[in-house]
Amino acid sequence: MSTQPELAVLDEDTFHSVLCVVAHPDDIEYGTAAAVARWTAAGKRVRYFLLTRGEAGIDTMDPVDAAPARADEERAGAAVVGVEQVEFGDHQDGVVEYGLPLRRDIAAAIRRARPDLVIGTTFDIAFAGGFLNQADHRAVGLATVDAVADAGNRWIFPELVADGLEPWNVKMLAIGGSQRPTHYVDVTGHLDDAIESLEEHRLYNSALPDEFPKPPELLGRILSGGGQAVADPAVEHALLLEVYPR
Repeated sequence: MSTQPELAVLDEDTFHSVLCVVAHPDDIEYGTAAAVARWTAAGKRVRYFLLTRGEAGIDTMDPVDAAPARADEERAGAAVVGVEQVEFGDHQDGVVEYGLPLRRDIAAAIRRARPDLVIGTTFDIAFAGGFLNQADHRAVGLATVDAVADAGNRWIFPELVADGLEPWNVKMLAIGGSQRPTHYVDVTGHLDDAIESLEEHRLYNSALPDEFPKPPELLGRILSGGGQAVADPAVEHALLLEVYPR
C-alpha cells in the first residue's frame, strides 16, 4: 500500500516577492490569502494578477455592473491581507481560453512584478478533495506554468521586450488546490485574516446558494484539512502547495 510522502515546510527565506495569478476575484481568498497575510506581515511583497473581473459570476447581476463591483471587492479583500497592487487582465469571465494570448498576458504580468515566487491554480480536472475544477481555472493554471518559462525567455513574445518588459526568471512556482501537494505554509494564526478577506466579497457571497458554506466554515475546513496533513502537531492550519523550484 502506497503512503503519502511527508510534506515539507516551504522555505520562506528563499523568496521575498510573490505574484498570485488566478482567473477570478475570490480565487485567492479560498485559502491562499492566509499565506499572503503571513508573508506581508513578515515584510514580503505580494501582488495579485487576475485574468478576469468575474463579471459572469453573479446570476442576478448584469456583467457590465458586476465587473467593476467584483473588482472593487477583490481590492478590498486584498487590502485586508496587506496587498496594495491588484492588476486585472481583460479576458472574458467563463470563456477564458488557453493559448498564446493568455500566456503572453501572464508572462507580461510576471515581467512587471518580477517576483521570486509565482502561485497559480491547479489545472487538474478536480481540486484536492474531489470537487470539479472550473474551465477558467484550468486554462489559467496551465498557462501560468508555461508563462513562468515564457517570462524568462526574451525570444518568446519579443514584443514584450519592445514594450520595455525585460525577461525575468522566477525562482519558484507553486500550485494551489493540487491533488499532489509537496509543501505547506503554516498559516496558524491567520485564519481570521483569510475569513475577513473572503468576506469582503459581499455581493458574490450573498448570491451563493444558501447551502454553500459561509467563509468561516469553508476556510476553517480547507485550512484545518491542510493542518491535518502536516506531520507537525503544532500546525493547526496550513496551506498546501505543489512546489517546483526553477
